[in-house]
Amino acid sequence: MSSLQTDTSPTIPAPSTPSDGPTSRSHSEKGDSPASHPAGLDSTASPAELLLSATKDARQIIRLVQCSTCSRILRDPITLPCGQTLCKTCIPETHLRTNISWPATANRLQGFNCPFEDCRKEHAIGDCSVDVTLNKVLDIVRTAVEQARALTEGAAVSTHVAIQNPWEVAGLPTLEEKDALSQVVRGGRIVSTYTLAETGSLRYECEVSYTAVGASEEEVTQIDSDAFLRLKECVRTEMDCQICYALYLDPFTTTCGHTFCRHCIHQVLSSSEHCPICRRALLIQRQVNSASAPANARLTKMINGFWADVVSVRAETVRAERQAELAGEYDIPIFVCTLAFPAMPTFLHVFEPRYRLMMRRVVDADRTFGMVRPERPSVAGGAPFSEIGTLLRIVNIEFFPDGRSLLETVGVSRFRVTRHGVLDGYVVGQVEQIDDVGLAEEEAMEISETMRGQGVQDFTQRGEREASATPLSPQSPATPTHSTVLTLADLDTKSTRDLLDIGIGFVTRMRGQSVSWLAGRVLAVFGECPTDPTLFPWWFASVLPVSDDEKCRLLGTSSVRQRMKICCRWIVEWESSRW
Repeated sequence: MSSLQTDTSPTIPAPSTPSDGPTSRSHSEKGDSPASHPAGLDSTASPAELLLSATKDARQIIRLVQCSTCSRILRDPITLPCGQTLCKTCIPETHLRTNISWPATANRLQGFNCPFEDCRKEHAIGDCSVDVTLNKVLDIVRTAVEQARALTEGAAVSTHVAIQNPWEVAGLPTLEEKDALSQVVRGGRIVSTYTLAETGSLRYECEVSYTAVGASEEEVTQIDSDAFLRLKECVRTEMDCQICYALYLDPFTTTCGHTFCRHCIHQVLSSSEHCPICRRALLIQRQVNSASAPANARLTKMINGFWADVVSVRAETVRAERQAELAGEYDIPIFVCTLAFPAMPTFLHVFEPRYRLMMRRVVDADRTFGMVRPERPSVAGGAPFSEIGTLLRIVNIEFFPDGRSLLETVGVSRFRVTRHGVLDGYVVGQVEQIDDVGLAEEEAMEISETMRGQGVQDFTQRGEREASATPLSPQSPATPTHSTVLTLADLDTKSTRDLLDIGIGFVTRMRGQSVSWLAGRVLAVFGECPTDPTLFPWWFASVLPVSDDEKCRLLGTSSVRQRMKICCRWIVEWESSRW
């Protein structure tokens, strides 16, 4: 007797612009995004609903390794910054990205428009590398399918596969009058579906129904169950984070193509800017959120479909650990003293008994502490210091016999105090790190503002300008670096590179005038004027004699461009004799 098994899903992506499909039927019915499932930290579906079945979800299993653009099995998979994946050859035609002056590296001046409907943003080629983990998984899946196919050849097991119109499956009217395409393919449901996708005979958005040929339903069920079990066991070997060595939790794929748990890579980037595997510099922020940098959608769906029960337990463990951290002791000791900036040195003379004790404990721990400046409370009972400060790391310390000490520290990162208390006379607090927007958002900000300065009011006009436009670059600034008639209004429409040139030009002129705040001893402490816009604002704020209120504005900013505009405003006002 033959058996009929239908694999359908109520929610079907539009055939014209497919996106990565649902993980399972329950997933589609709830309308959940991959980031909200157990592979992340929040879950609205139970693990049982997310787990895939070898007999009921053969189509969904193969869809996990099928390109939604060309409908074939993924080849050289590229995971985009939006979290979606496609074949390397399916990347749309690239174009020259205009109105970008920083960082303006060769691989960031070429870009393309994302083909996925839920994104459609412009991605830089430099942010797109072959997904190392997914590429290994594809090799494993291919080998597992070949082994399963070989096991069924002697038994003469085949499957009659009927490819259905996706609109009819969704219960929607269609103008297509073609009958469902049917083929008899060697192997069970998983193997036959993979074969059709491999040969390009099965569109990504199409659903299928199965009829066993040459075997009973029980035999086919056993064949598919065995194949799926072997597949999961083999794939599991590539699903461990190389930082925590546990199953990926909220898998985040970096621009170099390596994947880690999001919270693991955050911890690494707190003390390093390089990928733990390939050592390539990572242009992402430590606390980049899932909205601006989504998780790897394919790996998330695969993890949910294969091991939702396991990762759900792990997610609960991590959640409990975080809650314990929030309910426990305060994060860091806080020195209420002066302003400090990231990447800049700060020298301290510690003589108060409470801070002597604090420094002894800091040295015995991780040699880091927070620095905030004193500030009058804005409300009754408020903190007598600024809520925004800088995390400092001790580089050198010299203790004196009377208990005093001299410290040389360097700024690590910025933070915001969320709650605070007092321990043995000094302030301790719980803090959250302040980070910049991602590089893509930084570039988008520059494009928007410089195009507005060029009279382009809408991005729809951009395509008309690209053919004749020339990208701004560090080597060829498009506008003069300094103008005696420069106004505050001009700053918004300057490129980031022009803003840096204005700052460097000002420093050069001031050194020519031998101003006291650029004396040799000052430069010996803070170094020469940097030519990197990520460092220039912190250096400039350290040496320029402007008010602390003005300097404090830098600590709360979220972009390099924003800080450069603040520094250039100081320059305009300085040269207008307002200071």
